[in-house]
Amino acid sequence: MLAWESYVEAKALQAQGWTISAIARHLGVTRVTVRRYLKGERTPGQRARSVADPFEEFVEYCRLRLAVDPHVWATTLFDEVVALGYGGSYPSFTRAIRSRELRPVCPACRQAKTADRALIEHLPGEETQWDYLELTDPPAGWGFAGSAFVLMGVLAYSGRWRGWISESIDQPHLIEGLDQVVRRLGGVTRRWRFDRMATVCHPDSGRLKVSFAPVAVHYQVGIDVCPARHAWRKGAVEKSAHVITQRWWRTLGEEVSVAQAQAGLDRVCIKLDGRTRSADGHKRTVETLAAAEPLRPAPAPLPAVLDVERTVTDQALVAFRGNRYSIPPGYARQIVHVRCQLGAPTVDIATTQGVRLAHHRRAPDGAGALVRLDEHVAALTRVVLANFSDRPGCHRTHRRPPTADALAEAERIRRSQTGTTGQHVVVDFDAYARGACLLRGDQHAQHPQAIDDGRESS
Repeated sequence: MLAWESYVEAKALQAQGWTISAIARHLGVTRVTVRRYLKGERTPGQRARSVADPFEEFVEYCRLRLAVDPHVWATTLFDEVVALGYGGSYPSFTRAIRSRELRPVCPACRQAKTADRALIEHLPGEETQWDYLELTDPPAGWGFAGSAFVLMGVLAYSGRWRGWISESIDQPHLIEGLDQVVRRLGGVTRRWRFDRMATVCHPDSGRLKVSFAPVAVHYQVGIDVCPARHAWRKGAVEKSAHVITQRWWRTLGEEVSVAQAQAGLDRVCIKLDGRTRSADGHKRTVETLAAAEPLRPAPAPLPAVLDVERTVTDQALVAFRGNRYSIPPGYARQIVHVRCQLGAPTVDIATTQGVRLAHHRRAPDGAGALVRLDEHVAALTRVVLANFSDRPGCHRTHRRPPTADALAEAERIRRSQTGTTGQHVVVDFDAYARGACLLRGDQHAQHPQAIDDGRESS
């Protein structure tokens, strides 16, 4: 059986002109096996078993034992499972442990003991290194939900850098970024090196994902996945990410669009092609070394489907890649999905339930185009006109005093508030005068009017 890694390797070597015999010797399998997989007669990663696997019943026991003690000898563990009834041979037992990767890695034993790093020599056209650069706090005008990402690709021999801005790191955006960067680099190398990206391989085991294998076959490249806990296996791309962050991202303005930012990134990468490197005892520029690399032309883009979320504006428009596309009215400020196939000239807009709302011809990215269908314009016009009315409008400058009911309610509120505070407001001045006379001890306290008359006569 050929695993997906071996199958991708065989396809890449076949595209490079290797014979069946040479590929079989390289992979350590028979020519019949290689021929069957290359002809499509066998499926990678699938093995038809005629009998039950005798080790299957002991997998969990071995996993638990090795999780507690990663250094237990295989012979000791073999004696234990034989005592439990295992009937297979010792080579079959050890092969089963390796194929299932039951023995975990001991971090204390695998960690680097020194900060020294060795230089890895690369042949021209041999390897492209890939990595993502996360860019926090992108401009608000980009419309990204969180961070922005740049997929960096570096030719390991010459050191040429190129990048592609993306709003997501899912597999369709990765496929789009690979195609864009490959064309900016000038072609395809023989091998691609990744770290343990979840979209490329299984992070725990490093095995190639089935969904990414057709991408490698499409570009006819071999895939190398960096081992776990081994830093600086992609030193060229890691250094490029550091330089791009300091020389491009930190100086990017807030008003810059995605298309303008991508053009600025391309200019910075081209400018850095003027760096000099020492090769074969001679100093040459990166541009000169890259021009001499034997790269294969990039094939047509793989038809992956991009799917992003966008918010509909009040004008029934949806922004995507620097352009705006119309949809029917009635979805203002709602979330919709924008879908487009790589290399296709159209774009679709659908609801979150999957109902397609619009199908447009895609405008060039960053063109600032307004793409509207006539039926959408007519429908929006009908909705807007239906909201108009022939009745007299509201006159906001007319005088509208409080009504009698409103005044009565206000009086009730004042009385209730007065009762809660315990204060009494005197509104009868005769009662006030009688109270004042009593406080002074005046004999005419009961006749305040007489007091006033006496004052007037005197």
